Amino acid sequence: MDTIRSLHFFVRAVELGSFSAVAREQNTTQPTVSKVLAALEDDLGVRLLERSTASLSATAQGRRFYERAKAVLDEYAEAVADVRGEGAASSGLLRVNAPVALGQFSLNSFVQDFLRRYPAMEVELILNDRMVDMVEEGMDVVLRHGRDLPQNAVARRVGSSPRWLVASPAYLRRHPAPRQPQELVQHNYIRYAWSGGSTVVLRNGEREVTVQTQGRYRVNNALAIRDSLLQGSGIALCPAWLVHDLVAARQLRHVMPKWCGEAQELHLLYPSRRYQPARARMFIEQLQLWLQKMPGME
Repeated sequence: MDTIRSLHFFVRAVELGSFSAVAREQNTTQPTVSKVLAALEDDLGVRLLERSTASLSATAQGRRFYERAKAVLDEYAEAVADVRGEGAASSGLLRVNAPVALGQFSLNSFVQDFLRRYPAMEVELILNDRMVDMVEEGMDVVLRHGRDLPQNAVARRVGSSPRWLVASPAYLRRHPAPRQPQELVQHNYIRYAWSGGSTVVLRNGEREVTVQTQGRYRVNNALAIRDSLLQGSGIALCPAWLVHDLVAARQLRHVMPKWCGEAQELHLLYPSRRYQPARARMFIEQLQLWLQKMPGME
């Protein structure tokens, strides 16, 4: 049995969730993948995968074996690169997870530049707004907003973005801009659908006020909020990274600029396992430098 090949098939089966996806990626057939993994289970004497017509998932033993197998493959790849005289950090696959809006609006361009610089690298960028299980879902690097972070990961704060009240000139012609925080209740406030209640906390230096808002539209995507603002649909409290370009182009106006919301913090997360691939460390270091220069990020 080709152990390295078997481990690679197993790791990718866990990450992709199907034999057919592994077969397509590895340019082979689904029966071949199934046969290789069945042989691996026979050799170990342990059932690693639960199979059904609709899904594929790792067993409890399989999840533990997955983490060890992934580390073995990472070390093997670096050993091969080292003996060939290649840069171990600049080859291999990285799985990266990030919020949808940040990924589409900004992070995707960084990844494209990263891939151009390192032609032996591969990146899977998975965008969603839920907190992923880094080990179970095989993520090397995760970007997350806010402070509610998992306990089983190493978190590195890489920046924060002030939240501004913004609206389009067209909207403000129909609804004069608020001059005091309490006047916000008179406006159509667009908010993130899962943000909780309708109150907003605003700060002006040491002063802090909680104001009531009302609005007819809630949406669970920051890019949709950005687009709605451009259409003149209302007023919203947005992180500067999301709207700085529109404010600079005068397509949106920064309303009550002395008042802002709580800054949106950004963290880099990675698994708290002892071994971390050199390529992941390199990616994290470069991403952190890029984020520090990102407009709207402090």
